[in-house]
Formats: sequence, structure tokens, C-alpha cells
Amino acid sequence: MSAQLRETATELADVLWREHTVYRDRAGGVVIRGDHVQRWISLAPSGGRDEILLRAGRILDGGTTAPARSEAVVGLTAGTAALAATCRRLLAEAAVDTAPSAPATRRSARPERSVETRNRGGRRHTSVGSWVVLLCVIAVVGLYVHNVALAYR
Repeated sequence: MSAQLRETATELADVLWREHTVYRDRAGGVVIRGDHVQRWISLAPSGGRDEILLRAGRILDGGTTAPARSEAVVGLTAGTAALAATCRRLLAEAAVDTAPSAPATRRSARPERSVETRNRGGRRHTSVGSWVVLLCVIAVVGLYVHNVALAYR
């Protein structure tokens, strides 16, 4: 079964991608890895006779593989074209699951104020906290100047 699985995977890989790597995994299945598309397909013996379990997933940035996103059981007698069609469907499902969504933006519960309200006619409004910080800085500088003046008397 493993020789037939490897032969089927090699034929399937040639149909799906120009650039690919085919290797045997620890569980006895065969993996087709397409680094240029950041996807992988796994073919493993299934519980049924002449059936294989097809699994598809993505390859992460570091080169490691993410868990399978989708899977299907297909008969080996279906032929390479049917296997390729099933693999394309699984890869499409994996691509939809990982498609980048619009970046999440943090919005406050209050509505956004207009430019006129924010700028108050072109003048910037300094908050109370800013005034407190400014007064503290002036007080520290004043104390420093006073101490320096007393030292040179």
C-alpha cells in the first residue's frame, strides 16, 4: 500500500504544482509540500479498502506545518484527475479558512467627533492633565534654579 500511495502522490503532485516536495511522514502516509503556495497535502491509508484519507493544510512562516484544515476520504481507484479535483477543493477550503481578513481596528463606544469640534476653530485644546504636568515641570525647574542661586551666594 505504501508503494502505491507514494506513486499516487508523485503523480498527483505533478498535476497540482510544478514545484513540490514529496516525502513519507511518520505515520506511514505521504506528504506533498508546495512551499511556493504555502500549502501541504497528506495522503494516508484509510480504514476502508483502497481508500485514502486526503488532508490539506497550510505551511506557517517558519516552515512548519499547521494542522489540517480540511480532509476527505477518496478511493484510490478514482484516478489522478478525481484525486486532483478533491485536492483542489480541499486546498480552496484551506485558503478560505486562512484568508487575511480586514485588519481589526479598535473603535471606542462613543461616536467620532468632527474635525471642527476637535480643533475648536483651529486652536488646540490643552487638557487639564497636560496643564498639571506643565506646572510640575516649571516647579521642578524653579526649585533647581533657586537651589543653584543659593549655592553661589
